[in-house]
Amino acid sequence: MRLQQLLSYTRKAVDEYAMIEDGDHIAVGISGGKDSLTLLYAMHGLKRFYPKQFELSAVTVDLGYSGCDFSQVKELCQRLEVPYQIVKTDIAHILFEERKESNPCSLCAKMRKGALNQAVKGMGCNKVAYAHHKDDIIETMLLSLLFEGRFYSFSPRSYLDRMELTVIRPMMFVDEADVNGFRNKYDLPVVTSRCPIDGYTKRQYAKELVKQLNREHPGARQRMFTAILNGNIKGWPDRIFRQL
Repeated sequence: MRLQQLLSYTRKAVDEYAMIEDGDHIAVGISGGKDSLTLLYAMHGLKRFYPKQFELSAVTVDLGYSGCDFSQVKELCQRLEVPYQIVKTDIAHILFEERKESNPCSLCAKMRKGALNQAVKGMGCNKVAYAHHKDDIIETMLLSLLFEGRFYSFSPRSYLDRMELTVIRPMMFVDEADVNGFRNKYDLPVVTSRCPIDGYTKRQYAKELVKQLNREHPGARQRMFTAILNGNIKGWPDRIFRQL
């Protein structure tokens, strides 16, 4: 996937779900993975031509795993002229040494998002961009059906009352396969995950299940995504269709 195509998908999401307003200061949450680095490129490119003016910053929550080096991410942000902050935490130590969690994903996500949102507010931002793509949205819906008994997936745009912070997901129309292609084409400085259970989670199970369903029933993946968009899910904003 070329940058122009990435920007087209990003603009579609931003326009149809009113993610950006004039004067916004948006922080990109960067884990160091391919998704968040692709989002950084997308938001940097969008900032150059989008009719509504906004500021852009970036922040990484360092979970405390040994061997994680964000120096190349820092260099990329400097090259793009995006202010960048690394927030040091002891989340990994708390999860695996103090609490010895066998299923740490939920608590890890909660602690990571808490640290991220606090940092974002401290940088003077009113919005934070998460790097969830189309496949993430489909997998979340499937996990919700299987383990919660409800039809749900996270919203393109949501407001956190307690933090007075808006969360946006500008890559919601981007396929993970295209993210992989973008990573390879632009040689993104991906930081390898050091989480000991990476690849052994329920989300990984959902990812494999979606692939299997799509192999057995071609087009099933896209139909699931369409069902989400048309599903009137509680908390989702209205979709704005533009006339060409």
